[in-house]
Amino acid sequence: MSTPDVILKLSNIESYYGPIMAIRGVSLEVPRGRIVTLLGANGAGKTTFLKSLVGLVEATGGSIKLGGEDITRLRSSDRMRRGMTYMSELAVFPDLSIEENIRIGAQALGHADPGARVDELYQLFPALREKRGKPASSLSGGQRKMLGIAKALAAEPKLLVMDEPSAGLSPLFVKEVIRILSDLRGKGLALLIAEQNIGFLEVATRVFVLEGGRIRFSGTVAEMSGNEDLHRAYFGLK
Repeated sequence: MSTPDVILKLSNIESYYGPIMAIRGVSLEVPRGRIVTLLGANGAGKTTFLKSLVGLVEATGGSIKLGGEDITRLRSSDRMRRGMTYMSELAVFPDLSIEENIRIGAQALGHADPGARVDELYQLFPALREKRGKPASSLSGGQRKMLGIAKALAAEPKLLVMDEPSAGLSPLFVKEVIRILSDLRGKGLALLIAEQNIGFLEVATRVFVLEGGRIRFSGTVAEMSGNEDLHRAYFGLK
């Protein structure tokens, strides 16, 4: 069983992308209240791995434990109820209003009226309150990403799993996303962030590098920064 300070423990996860084994024996841990970054280039297997983690793709081997409970065979909706929320690259429903998106995220709480949680998130993202009735499609790429984060946080997760939050953003908005995630780190939320952008190492306490569906490096950010061979091998990372 996972130790009390570990919210997520994966052991030898395997999964397929179509007929191809895309994830090969991946093991990692995410401590409670910490940020872990999973780096990898396009095609490394990051998205397939995350979908296996949250139950959108079957893990054909290994085990996934959330807070010590084995959730390997649970449906994605049941994993969410236990405190795991997934933020994909798309993140929001473009035809729904900003407030409708947030309320959909809050439904996982099981509250008949999630209004109090919505108001809390408007305090964290005041720009969204001003446009609450407008469709998500009316937002800029950066604002849409903020909405995606708000929608994911609405469920009050213990663990937020994020697939490339920097995708499609300008450098300015990437810095804003990193700032918000840094603030969340102090509120007890654990995050697992799959990225190509090494700027997200700024908020991480530990980093894993995925290549060809396998973990090629595991260590602290300082250890990665001092590994010249790793920098040469992953020169293509942004």
